[in-house]
Amino acid sequence: MTLSRIWQLVTRSKHQLDSHHPIPLSKTIFSFYPSRSTTVQLPRFNCSMWPIVQRRDIAKLVGAEIQKRPSTLEREIERQRSFDSTGLQQDGELAIEDSIIIVRKNGDYDPINPHNWSLVSRAKNIAILCLLVFVQGWAAAAESMGNEAASRAFGVSPVAMNLATAMYLFGVGTGSLFAGPLSETFGRNPVYLIGSFCYLCFVLGCALVKSFSGLIVCRYFVGLLASATLSINGASVNDQFRPVKRAFVFPVVAWANLTGPMIAPIANGWIVSDPALGRAWAEWVTLIISGAAFLLAAAFLPETYFPLLLEWKARELRRATGDRRYTSDHARAESLTQRIWKNLPLPIIFFVKEPVITVLGFYLILLYILRFTFLSGFDYIFKQPYHLSTGLEGSCFASFALGSTIFTLYTPLLYKWARWHTLSERRAQINPEFRLWPAILTAPFLPISLFWLGWTSYPDIPLYSGLAACFIFGIALMSIYVSSYEYITDSYKHHAASALASITMVRYLISGGMVMAARPMYEGIGVHWTMTLLGILSLILTPAPFIFWRKGPTLREKSRYAMGSRPDGP
Repeated sequence: MTLSRIWQLVTRSKHQLDSHHPIPLSKTIFSFYPSRSTTVQLPRFNCSMWPIVQRRDIAKLVGAEIQKRPSTLEREIERQRSFDSTGLQQDGELAIEDSIIIVRKNGDYDPINPHNWSLVSRAKNIAILCLLVFVQGWAAAAESMGNEAASRAFGVSPVAMNLATAMYLFGVGTGSLFAGPLSETFGRNPVYLIGSFCYLCFVLGCALVKSFSGLIVCRYFVGLLASATLSINGASVNDQFRPVKRAFVFPVVAWANLTGPMIAPIANGWIVSDPALGRAWAEWVTLIISGAAFLLAAAFLPETYFPLLLEWKARELRRATGDRRYTSDHARAESLTQRIWKNLPLPIIFFVKEPVITVLGFYLILLYILRFTFLSGFDYIFKQPYHLSTGLEGSCFASFALGSTIFTLYTPLLYKWARWHTLSERRAQINPEFRLWPAILTAPFLPISLFWLGWTSYPDIPLYSGLAACFIFGIALMSIYVSSYEYITDSYKHHAASALASITMVRYLISGGMVMAARPMYEGIGVHWTMTLLGILSLILTPAPFIFWRKGPTLREKSRYAMGSRPDGP
């Protein structure tokens, strides 16, 4: 049978088909890619450039398969001849004019699947993503070290000036619920790039603004647009890496997420201390590094959302074959409006009905409250007792960053441990409770560091004692954050994005409120009792990772949204 004859049989309409053997393709799952055992040499799929190049390479793969794999079409035709001769499926539901051909994953080795891209390419993608996350997290603390100078310049109190940080957090909180549905509708790449470009415009506004009200508005939109990157970066990791490798990759992305607001005060403290620069230059620096990250992402960050890549493949099949029946699950999925309406009630549902989300969500909320209230709290913990300059005060945040970095450097050990846990089985799944071990081991460090920091903040106790406590806090912050995120991701599977978006929204909104309360709290009850209160809260939550390690499978069995007590298959 010739190739042209095969294509005629596949693509002609019902009235052109052989009357004795009509070929209904109703709801057929049809893929043009060869199995791993094939010897056909297809063009290499280039995932190292932006989506236009990806579309071109998908077209090459489809074209090569059309030319070199007619046997696939022959098998499909023979299979379709098993339908009855009426032109309908045997259950009589659909006629051939109503038929569709659904394009789905072609096995474990589909070259379009980001899981199968080269390790070098995926590492490059993660590096660019980390840079985007880092610089947009940096923006959270851009105004923190210039609080005193800015409050004098705008004629407001230091407490009111904290709105610059709080509004950023409110922006991230309100945007986080929409970032997920947008990325699942239009893809990760457009959300990252369009959000980042608009984010740059408002960072520019923060640098140029002359009024306090204008600054507050710009800071809100900086946070709102940064939420696109800060909310869905974990989804991009899941797009490209299977569970075992996530033990290596996710802590690196988490480091970029958590250390951006910690490293920014180090640089900005010295910037605002220079009379020739001032507050605005903290925003200019943010704009420069964010602009560089945006250009890098625009040039080299590919689309990684696999359902959308399959839709691109379906479009190319429609173009190449002239058959309009090719479609994908993504094209038939819910609309953006439906996704948003579905997501809106989820924060309340998850926090009320899911104990895992409730407890770990409050754990993460506490971490974020501490993380952002320290931007004001260091005035009372370090600057006033030790008479530090603004530059030296900002440098104290290096202890947080160093603790987080030390944990991240141990990431290869977590990966090796995960490999050992799965007996080095390829494409293995991990029991969600395994993810809790870093938090179980380091959870006691959190209350210890807070009590230590609070009750050693005296002028006659060396400054290095408090810095050591901050170092321990950085370790606890990273380990609890990574364990909580990975445990929720593995436990809730398809609902993980919604669960994490719910937690993200709540923790940023509450953290924004607590930033406004930070200075009154430190001034009202003092450093010692503020740290004691927060230390007690962290002490209450310390057993949580161990409890979930013991009771997690039972809780998942009872949950409507979590997976069962055993991991899913590959």
